[in-house]
Amino acid sequence: MENSNKIKTIFFDLDHTLWDFEKNSKLTFRDIFNNYDFPFDYLYFLKYYVPINHKYWNLYSKNKVSKSELRTIRLRETFDILDFKYNPKFLDEISNDYIKILPTKTNLFKGVKEMLEILFLNYNLHIITNGFQEEQLKKIKSSGISKYFGRVITSENTGEKKPSPKIFKYALNLINDIAEDCLMIGDNFIADISGAKNIGMNAIHFNSNNEEYHDICPIIYSYDNIYELINKF
Repeated sequence: MENSNKIKTIFFDLDHTLWDFEKNSKLTFRDIFNNYDFPFDYLYFLKYYVPINHKYWNLYSKNKVSKSELRTIRLRETFDILDFKYNPKFLDEISNDYIKILPTKTNLFKGVKEMLEILFLNYNLHIITNGFQEEQLKKIKSSGISKYFGRVITSENTGEKKPSPKIFKYALNLINDIAEDCLMIGDNFIADISGAKNIGMNAIHFNSNNEEYHDICPIIYSYDNIYELINKF
């Protein structure tokens, strides 16, 4: 695929966009539950944990909770709802197991590697993520996609989170490019799409979370026709 448009650089989000967070998180908890004696199975636990985790990630993105608070409060609230008795040491142990195991999981969304292999030949590819630096780098390496990306820009190493214009401007300065020549592909309308559009970037919404329809930018639910779509910019 030849680059026949104005786009020179493509930024990707990582979790829920390239790396299948929900599937990998589910497998991580399956592994954890196999090592402990819980009075319920991991699938029952996940029914409560998943929305709680989303809630606290949203709060983290708004600087309402810290990294350390996020890692334990999501478990604590889930266990409390399930009326599961625990001590602080156990909570820390589960949290640490999760953080250790999760980045070793390798599931990507369908077609991601094939897409990156082609885009890599014609565009500069980078990642902008609100995830934690160490874990995100491990995820990228474990899933075999490190070679495609020049820069991995995390909120942790910039001190700013999407949708703040500061993290996008930081990324542009880092690669010496302008917003109009860049495309952001991400799953989160507020963090990825609004954040990018607000500084003049082009955007494609990979709607893996079934967010509401909008006409701010193209919306896709798979990467089947991504090349044709990028060529329209």
